[in-house]
Amino acid sequence: MWDPKLARSGSEEERLLGAIDDQRLPRHVAIIMDGNGRWARKRRLPRAVGHRSGIKSVQETVEVCARLGIEWLTLYAFSRENWKRPADEVSTLMHLLREFVRKELADLARNNIRLHVIGRMDDLSDDVRDDVKSALESTAGNTGMNLSVALSYGGRTEIVDACRSIMRSGIAPEELDAEKFAEHLYTFGSPEPDLLIRTSGEMRISNFLLWQIAYSEIWVTDTLWPDFRRKQLFEALLDYQRRDRRYGGLTPGEKDRAAASRG
Repeated sequence: MWDPKLARSGSEEERLLGAIDDQRLPRHVAIIMDGNGRWARKRRLPRAVGHRSGIKSVQETVEVCARLGIEWLTLYAFSRENWKRPADEVSTLMHLLREFVRKELADLARNNIRLHVIGRMDDLSDDVRDDVKSALESTAGNTGMNLSVALSYGGRTEIVDACRSIMRSGIAPEELDAEKFAEHLYTFGSPEPDLLIRTSGEMRISNFLLWQIAYSEIWVTDTLWPDFRRKQLFEALLDYQRRDRRYGGLTPGEKDRAAASRG
């Protein structure tokens, strides 16, 4: 699926893309899409303009990840804390969500992308929930990239909901382990993120996938979300490929050196 035509010839994007090892791409990329409000404020525009401008970044990121052959992409679209924002901003975000879901169905079908949602769907209004469910059903048979959208999502809430589900299931305390716990998370069935990207330069994870990102590589860019394009995505993927993923252990070279020192 890796497509070398994803960048203009002779561009910085092409140089970055050419340096990416298509055999070492992350299986799952998760993104905290932050900075819409600041992007608008810098231009003395309403926050709603920033949110709408961020849709272009979503479209390009989804398309590029699908064409690269990345298996899962998870986008943090609306947190449970976002309900505390002014009513008009929440209304705008819900309107944009419905608009995106309706307009992008054809593109999702053309690119063979399957849509998933994580979060408390019951928090959404009936009209929003109906549109989302329709999109889920329409893409259920697609076999390409999985696009997971976090809506009314909170990492702590997810863990509490998992605990409630476990208690209802009757699992004995001594039978519970990490694998069984994960079966009760919203994300059951998807791999844990290999790479977590955060835009806007903020150095925090904002209650996002608290369980799942235990060993994720984290890449932060000062770029505000409406300005995030394939160039920044390529930079994140290249940085990811430079990392040594130890999962709490040692790399083969470090094991050899440790053994030699003990000898």
